[in-house]
Amino acid sequence: MFVVVSYDIKDDRRRGKIFKTLKNFGQWVQFSVFECDITKVDYLRMRDRLEKQIKAEEGDSIRFYFLCENDIEKIERIGGIEPLPEDAIVL
Repeated sequence: MFVVVSYDIKDDRRRGKIFKTLKNFGQWVQFSVFECDITKVDYLRMRDRLEKQIKAEEGDSIRFYFLCENDIEKIERIGGIEPLPEDAIVL
């Protein structure tokens, strides 16, 4: 499954923890936005960890947008760095 995750976290420390968690599951593409090509099990793990880290009562929020294959092919970008393919090896 391909999931775009965006977040708005008020506290810098909590935002850093959210960033580190998401970095384990996806690719950082913009401030507070990750693209995650993950299995359903990994999605549930990620969601569980994120839910434990936020404080909704303080205004934190995280949104998950699920894209199908057709939607992924339609992603358009202007500027920024083109995300690496999942099987890319960075040395």
